[in-house]
Amino acid sequence: MSTHQHADGATPTTVEYWEAFYSEREQVWSGRPNVLLVREIATVAPGSALDLGCAEGADAIWLAEHGWQVTAADVSETALARARAEAQRRGVSEKIDWQRHDLAESFPSGLFDLVTAQFLHSPPAQDGERTRILRRAAEAVAPGGLLLIVGHAEWPNWVVEPPFDVWFPTTAEVHTGLALDPAEWQVEVDEVVEREHAGPEGQPGTRKDNILRIRRR
Repeated sequence: MSTHQHADGATPTTVEYWEAFYSEREQVWSGRPNVLLVREIATVAPGSALDLGCAEGADAIWLAEHGWQVTAADVSETALARARAEAQRRGVSEKIDWQRHDLAESFPSGLFDLVTAQFLHSPPAQDGERTRILRRAAEAVAPGGLLLIVGHAEWPNWVVEPPFDVWFPTTAEVHTGLALDPAEWQVEVDEVVEREHAGPEGQPGTRKDNILRIRRR
């Protein structure tokens, strides 16, 4: 994963970064839904869902196939085009509303029974941007609904020299940043999960991810 510096050394915008990221390959992600989303949501009765940073659509499509009505947002039109095509192929297009948003600038409207942000890490993001987006995500949770935030806790253990600086907040730091009223919100899951994560050359390894699942009362 490169940072796609401009020739003049300027840092690319969020849109430029992710468009370059997705245009490097015809398919970037596996096409399978995120394991921790499935673990947390498989037994939840379906309703309306908002998938933030939906990428090539695997989570949104999985949710749609399990009865959810999904709004899925990403900054990359390239990623969204792939997601739309895959949803069409899988027969769930009518259950997903794909929307292009730079979440720091605009945000899908409405309230949702589930708001999910899976690995919403963006190298071009400015200080505090992710926290502001996640606060906005919490505002979009309907009463009785769930906010599910899954993020990397660290680089995989086979990364010796990280390719760029990125802050991996703890669940406590994410929770503090959300500044939620405890009278209105209940933390249901606060966990660090270590999973096997092979390197690009197939080298065995592990990676830790954080899960925060919070219910609006």
